[in-house]
Amino acid sequence: MAYDFDLFVIGAGSGGVRAARFAAGFGAKVAVAESRYLGGTCVNVGCVPKKLLVYGAHVADELEQAAGFGWTLEEGHFDWGTLIANKNREIERLNGIYRNLLVNSGVTLLQGHARMTGANEVEVDGQRYSAEHILIATGGWPQVPDIPGKELAVTSNEAFYLKDLPRRVLVVGGGYIAVEFAGIFQGLGAATTLLYRGDLFLRGFDGSVRTHLKEELEKRGLDLQFNADIQRIDKLEDGSLKATLKDGRELVADCVFYATGRRPMLDNLGLENTGVELDARGYIRVDEQYQTTAPSILAIGDVIGRVQLTPVALAEGMAVARRLFKPEQYRPVDYQNIPTAVFSQPPIGTVGLTEEQALEGGHKVQVFESRFRAMKLTLTDIQEKTLMKLVVDAETDKVLGCHMVGPDAGEIIQGLGIALKAGATKQQFDETIGVHPTAAEEFVTMRTVTR
Repeated sequence: MAYDFDLFVIGAGSGGVRAARFAAGFGAKVAVAESRYLGGTCVNVGCVPKKLLVYGAHVADELEQAAGFGWTLEEGHFDWGTLIANKNREIERLNGIYRNLLVNSGVTLLQGHARMTGANEVEVDGQRYSAEHILIATGGWPQVPDIPGKELAVTSNEAFYLKDLPRRVLVVGGGYIAVEFAGIFQGLGAATTLLYRGDLFLRGFDGSVRTHLKEELEKRGLDLQFNADIQRIDKLEDGSLKATLKDGRELVADCVFYATGRRPMLDNLGLENTGVELDARGYIRVDEQYQTTAPSILAIGDVIGRVQLTPVALAEGMAVARRLFKPEQYRPVDYQNIPTAVFSQPPIGTVGLTEEQALEGGHKVQVFESRFRAMKLTLTDIQEKTLMKLVVDAETDKVLGCHMVGPDAGEIIQGLGIALKAGATKQQFDETIGVHPTAAEEFVTMRTVTR
């Protein structure tokens, strides 16, 4: 049978665009349908604008440190509107880049909502297209618990477009998005409270990292309230919001920001017409080659619920394009030792196993930990400390995990990700000459076992 397209991609986020571009480069006839914005969550309401706001929030630290280096500065004034306008301009530029990447690759770009009407057919704005392969890359969507007043809350989708910086913010959640936005709001001058229903945020991260970040955030004056959850939200006469907690307490704020999880974006996708099945968590079920239960349909990225990170979606998109249209270049995605960062303030960088995971995996573990005040702060009164940690297999000497909380953690951990991917040992770390004076050299100078 002759199809209109060899590959039809639903969703122009990072994974979908990568798969489409490379499939077209391999000679396939490709279409992409996108109903919202080119670049997906990451470019528009995720990692890119978030990082720009993190940079903006971090300026306050630089101004505070300046006096120690002899600078006398007039009192600064922050303008939220300027930051958001500049951010919007940059996002529009990136949208254009994504459009050019697709069009210049020979991909047919269809701007409209795509709905599958069969295992090999997609409808966009009333027009039907046939395809040998369909790739679902529609990503995720933030969700707010079903409580009275939920419509008064905002999520990451709306936070990037707030008209004004709220004076008082309640951030609800214990994942990296909650922690990052709490740092953004506080760093830009809002009185910020972080509420989390559990004992300690960032579940799944190394225990030392979680505890250290908690201590540093408290030093900065961030109000952390654990074992706390909102029961309802009400709007007061003056326009502010009253959050009633499950323990009966009441908190008043100008903004309630929810970061309590994301769901796969499957709305009106037509899955019922295809034979595609979902797993127990509600994500699209796929095999190791991203094949769904419908042979002609594949899925990648956040919609399959594996590792929900942009670089992972990119790798999955590349793997799909190669397997389908350039099989001699196909390589499966390796989900081990994926470096990642949390752009909290201070930031986290981590790669490999946590201490807890290593112990649960049966490893006999040696832990090397160092906490120190960064050189940049020695001329200031700031008492922030950096944490660096190595988790080592005591029997093989292999480094199982690297963890850091401190300035430039994300930048530093990228290089260590290569080392772990290559199977580096602690001896090889020890024999590597450090770059002096830097914080990063601490990773190759830790000699004493902490425990």
